[in-house]
Amino acid sequence: MRWLALLLLTAAPAHAYEITRVIDGDTVEIAVDFLPSPLPPKLSIRVIGIDTPEKAPRAQCDAEAALAKKASAFTKDAVANALEVDIKILKWDKYGGRVLGEVYLDHQSLAQSLISAGLARPYKGDAKQSWCE
Repeated sequence: MRWLALLLLTAAPAHAYEITRVIDGDTVEIAVDFLPSPLPPKLSIRVIGIDTPEKAPRAQCDAEAALAKKASAFTKDAVANALEVDIKILKWDKYGGRVLGEVYLDHQSLAQSLISAGLARPYKGDAKQSWCE
């Protein structure tokens, strides 16, 4: 069954999806219509190429938890105010259950916007830096 979902996922066109929920600073949930039943018609998209702070209880310190709240609020606000949402689904995330992708809000990269606001760092899969320093 997983191979079928992977095949459908990689065949999905890049287009405007509806973001139904912001999970945290770098993860959103979208509505999809290409997954077979009994799979739910939604996917969690983790923004590729960035790392945002972890929310409590996964945060390593209070400062990280506070910054995670700011990152989540930033993403929620950006999504709520966007007139156009474009998402490019790229591949399954290594943790399973979600996929990696690029999110553009009004033609602006969400990843770059979070980095510019100091709420994310570039991430290429190497060891993550602490947000508690």
